[in-house]
Amino acid sequence: MDKYKNVSPEQAAFLRKQRNDRLQIRTIQWMLFAVFLISWELASDLGCINSFIFCSPSIIGSCFIQMIRDGMLFQHIGITLLETIISFCIVILASILIAIALWWNPKLSKIVEPYMVILNSLPKSALAPILIVWLGANYKTIIVCAISVAIFGSILNIYTGFITVEPDKLKLIRTLGGNRMDCLRLVVIPSSRENILSIMKVNIGLCLVGVIIGEFLAARAGLGYLIIYGSQVFKMDWVLLGIILLCIIAMILYLILQKIEKKFRLHT
Repeated sequence: MDKYKNVSPEQAAFLRKQRNDRLQIRTIQWMLFAVFLISWELASDLGCINSFIFCSPSIIGSCFIQMIRDGMLFQHIGITLLETIISFCIVILASILIAIALWWNPKLSKIVEPYMVILNSLPKSALAPILIVWLGANYKTIIVCAISVAIFGSILNIYTGFITVEPDKLKLIRTLGGNRMDCLRLVVIPSSRENILSIMKVNIGLCLVGVIIGEFLAARAGLGYLIIYGSQVFKMDWVLLGIILLCIIAMILYLILQKIEKKFRLHT
């Protein structure tokens, strides 16, 4: 019955303490969230806040149920998720390949790196109107906008991880007769896996942000479109519901990548 029966009493006590600490933290988090929702609902009902602008949780819940019945909510969520996943996959694949090219050719990295830094610091919302002119108001613009938000920082971080690999490991490969490809395959990539996984957790959120920026300007469906359209027609329950759903989606995507990272660490 006791799942800690195969470990020493000290280890079992430590594991139980960790489990109890996690349970306590989760309980406090949910309690704070419940207090926030109740306070929000009461403040709206009692007129302490403007119920039109700050819709109460009950109004948002009714809006959520109505949109599910209409079927439009799943369409908006599905489109935003699809655009986010496509842009995320492109960002990760392109970032790794470009970082490898920069590591492989130090002269190329010296030429390109300053431009990467400048492009990474550029406000990506400023690019969105230009992308609409170039690509039109369609899904391509949204995906390119999302890619532009995440890719430059991702390349720089992955490349930095490549060049900070322990020199002694590279010397050992060369001493044993290995070439540059062997160094990349046997040392650089394996040593950078955890760094790449950490960057992936950041990039999934950045891609979602980029998708929403694109949907604000160039979409006819998606959560970003739902938020901007709701603000234009003064449907604040749509706006707040869209924001809440974005928070939930971001949390779920982050937790999925965190699970993948934990499984990877257990097998290495």
